[in-house]
Amino acid sequence: MRGGIDLGGTKILAVVVDDEHRVIGESRRPTPVDGGPERVAAEMAETLREAAAGAGVPCDLEAVGVGAPGVVDAAAGTVSHSPNIPGWEKPFPLAQTLQDALGTRVLLGNDVGVAVQGEARLGAGRPYGSFLGLWWGTGIGGGLMLDRKHWRGRGAAGELGHMIVNVGGRSEESLPLRGTVEAYAGRRAMELRARKLHDSGTRTSLFEIMKKRGADRLTSGVWARALEQGDRLAHALIDDAVEAIAAGVASAVTLLDIEAIVIGGGLGSRLGTPYAERIAAEIRPLLFAPERPPAVIVSELGDYAGAVGASLLADDPAGAAPA
Repeated sequence: MRGGIDLGGTKILAVVVDDEHRVIGESRRPTPVDGGPERVAAEMAETLREAAAGAGVPCDLEAVGVGAPGVVDAAAGTVSHSPNIPGWEKPFPLAQTLQDALGTRVLLGNDVGVAVQGEARLGAGRPYGSFLGLWWGTGIGGGLMLDRKHWRGRGAAGELGHMIVNVGGRSEESLPLRGTVEAYAGRRAMELRARKLHDSGTRTSLFEIMKKRGADRLTSGVWARALEQGDRLAHALIDDAVEAIAAGVASAVTLLDIEAIVIGGGLGSRLGTPYAERIAAEIRPLLFAPERPPAVIVSELGDYAGAVGASLLADDPAGAAPA
């Protein structure tokens, strides 16, 4: 049995899987917003312990894979420049820290990269030799499968969220570039935009829904509920997000001529097929070869894609190394 941990901007999800990759134990905890990587690592370890307890097994599993956002040096076991997690800029020895806490081998991979590999082996990507994984959540993540292999480039391939779709356009403090897909479509960026407009007098139910749910952020569920209620600001910001995503994806498709787009992440999975179809429709007129558009489909593994994909890292020595 193996463990998998998906570190996100708002939550940590840990799973224990059996030899058939079935989830037999899981646990979720909020991602700490203070305390830096040390506190985040401690919460990750505790989340995995809870998942193991739920599975009725000890924590000393065969291996634990971790999908983490940011710059992942699998060989060194470090993560740096982790977006949407405050205080995580310098390289932090995440693999060794978790190995010490859990007493088992720990392997690291990029969060979206491992989710995409999970979809390639076990989910929506199985029929395709090439596809782009688009993870729409707190930020915008991307991962590439080319000829059924995860393309990493020099270590930073697939960063769809940081593709520029509007030169000199929107920016926020946590993003290094202006006018990127993430600046328009990342859930954190949309929340900052919504708060600014709300404070200047724009009417919206987003924050009322948030308070009723006992949340302190505009979660995917809050956005989905506001859209269902016809909230005009929510629809306007989501429309901007879809437009930016379509522009970034269309450029990637024109460059690589890939077969499919697999959409996952908290917001992507929550909004589901109707929004996948919207994105597909907006992509087509932007393509160099619009007569051959890619399939645009929703992740089959859903919320488990990152954690289950991370649990596969022990099978992929090229993509991760033990601490």
